[in-house]
Amino acid sequence: MQQQENVIQKERHEEKHFLASDLIRDVVIGMADGLTVPFALAAGLSGTISNTSLVVIAGVAEISAGSIAMGLGGYLAARTDREHYLSELERERREIIDLPEREREEVAVILRELNLPEPTVIAVVKAISEDSEVWVNFMMKHELGLEEPEPKRARNSSLTIGLSYIVGGIIPLSPYIFIQNPQSALIVSCFVTLIALFLFGFIKGKFTGSKPIKSAWQTTLVGGVAAGFAFLIAKLIS
Repeated sequence: MQQQENVIQKERHEEKHFLASDLIRDVVIGMADGLTVPFALAAGLSGTISNTSLVVIAGVAEISAGSIAMGLGGYLAARTDREHYLSELERERREIIDLPEREREEVAVILRELNLPEPTVIAVVKAISEDSEVWVNFMMKHELGLEEPEPKRARNSSLTIGLSYIVGGIIPLSPYIFIQNPQSALIVSCFVTLIALFLFGFIKGKFTGSKPIKSAWQTTLVGGVAAGFAFLIAKLIS
């Protein structure tokens, strides 16, 4: 009984870990773009206008459009993953009916790669093929490497990415709201954005299991370089 409870707890932990990984990935996608794109736009406009009101208006418009676009992209990506999984699931279900011997041999090949003795392979193949759902799930996971996406993944992904983009975008834009001089606001925005990138990288490292300080410096460097290039491009076209 105790052993069964340990197995159940382990499965719950693994599922929780998987969902958390998806959440972190979505936050990273949204925050990374939110911290760099609005910063580049605001910085590019800073040298061409005399006050910050237009920067704020343009920044808010960009954040609004960007969050919608990023959220929609996350939604479509998650929907595509689920549709692909369901398509492959249906194909596997047909194949174990139409081509059972070939599918049994594919199971045997997978088991032999684990260096199992042949009598064990034969016994396991027989046991798996007696239950169609177990058989299909085995092929989906071990032949195709596919895990069933969480049903609400598309909705959750779009909201997480969109909101993360908004939060990330507000950070470099906020100095322009409180400071009227564009050049002064730009200096503060650079400082605030770099700090945000460092903290974001540190937190990301804590959640992903990597070294937080290393992750913080890497995120700051990559995000800073990306924001710098985006700033140069914005400067050239503004």
